[in-house]
Amino acid sequence: MAEARRKPSRRGLLRGAAAGAVGAGVVAAGGATGPAWAASGNGATPDDGRVQVAVLLYDGFTALDAVGPFEVLCRVPGVRVTMVGRAGKGPVLTDTGELSLVAERAMRDVHRADVLLVPGGGNRGVLAMMGDTEVHDWIRRIHRRSTWTTSVCTGSLILGATGLLRGLPATTYWASRPFLKDAGATYTPGRFVETGKIITAAGVSAGIDMGLHLASRLSDEKVARAMQLAVEYDPDPPYDTGSPEKADAATRELALKLLDDAAT
Repeated sequence: MAEARRKPSRRGLLRGAAAGAVGAGVVAAGGATGPAWAASGNGATPDDGRVQVAVLLYDGFTALDAVGPFEVLCRVPGVRVTMVGRAGKGPVLTDTGELSLVAERAMRDVHRADVLLVPGGGNRGVLAMMGDTEVHDWIRRIHRRSTWTTSVCTGSLILGATGLLRGLPATTYWASRPFLKDAGATYTPGRFVETGKIITAAGVSAGIDMGLHLASRLSDEKVARAMQLAVEYDPDPPYDTGSPEKADAATRELALKLLDDAAT
C-alpha cells in the first residue's frame, strides 16, 4: 500500500515537471488578478473580476474551433472561458453529431463579454447561424462592449452575416474564402488577421494560433510563450498538405469529401 501511494499520478508528474519552470513563470508574469485593465474593472463583468471569454456553441459547430482556443485561454491568469449555448444550457452537438460540449450558460442570459469567440462548423450549422437574426443581434450587442470579437474557421462567415466585417480584411477556412466578399470583407492570408478589435482565424487548428495571440494581449508575451509550451504546441506534421496551396487538386477534393461525409 505504501508503495502504491508513492506512485505518481499523471497530474503529479506534470506538476513536478513544471513547478520550477513553466508554472512559476506563469504566476510571476501574469499575477493573481490578470491584466491591469481587467483588474481595474475596465471591461470585466461583475461575476468575479476576471476577463470573461464567451464561446458561442450552436448545433453543428466544429469541436476544435472552440476547444483549441479554450485550451490556451482557460489557463491564462485572470481569464475565465465560458461556453455559451445558442439554444440554452447543456450539451451541444458538434458537426459530426458524435461529440457534444456542454454549454454552461444560455445565450439569452449573457449580456456582456470581454472576448467573444465564434467557432465555425459544418455547412448545416454555419448556414443556420448565418440566417439566425437572433444570433446576429446578440453578437452585435456583445461586440459593442467587447474588447475583442473573434472567430475561427467559418465562424467568420457568421460574423460577416452580422455586418461586422464589412470593409475589413479577414480570413476563414480555405474552401470558404470566396464567401467573405459576400460579407463585404477582403480575404487576407494568414493564420489569423487582426483589424481593430476583430480577429479572424483561418481553418480549425488556426484557432490555437489565435488563442496564443490573445493570451499575449490579455496577459503578456511571457504567459503566451509559457502557454505554448504548456500545451506543447510545436507543429511538425507528417505531411506538408496543411494549406490548399501545398495540396494537389485530388487532396483538396478528398479533404472536402471527408468533411461532408462525416457531417450530420
